[in-house]
This record gives sequence, C-alpha cells and structure tokens, in this order.
Amino acid sequence: MDQVVDYALLLKNATTSAKVGFFLEQHRETLMVEDAHLNLLRKFRPRQPHYWVRGGRKGGQRVKDWNLMIPTEILDKSWGEVL
Repeated sequence: MDQVVDYALLLKNATTSAKVGFFLEQHRETLMVEDAHLNLLRKFRPRQPHYWVRGGRKGGQRVKDWNLMIPTEILDKSWGEVL
C-alpha cells in the first residue's frame, strides 16, 4: 500500500491523489488500507471540487473529503449491476 500511495504522490496531481484516495477508501477493508495512507493522500487533494470524469460537468455528487464530483453510478455502484 505504501508503494501505491507513494506513486500517486510522485505524480504530483491533486485529482489523481484524490481519485486514488477515494478508491482506497471504498475498498479499505478488502485492501487493508490504513488511515495513515488516506490522510497522506487527503493532504494533496484538490483545493476546489474536480470532476471524476474529465470535462464531466454533468452532475454527480460532491464527496467533500476528496473534493471530487463523482457520478452517481459510481457512488451507488450501479455500474456493476448485471441486467
């Protein structure tokens, strides 16, 4: 996990740090993510809300902890439903 966080920070991109942090937080039990990992990524999140999808601006919900506008289908995990 240290290497994942280090690599995300090495890229020096606030949106990437927030996206990685959001993903890890969503899978924290499965991936055994510690608070220290999330806190480090949180320090480098965007100062203003950024859209999950580049050029998105089609709505979504703001996840304040990561300053991300995330599409509803990602938040409610409906993208994984089989019809």
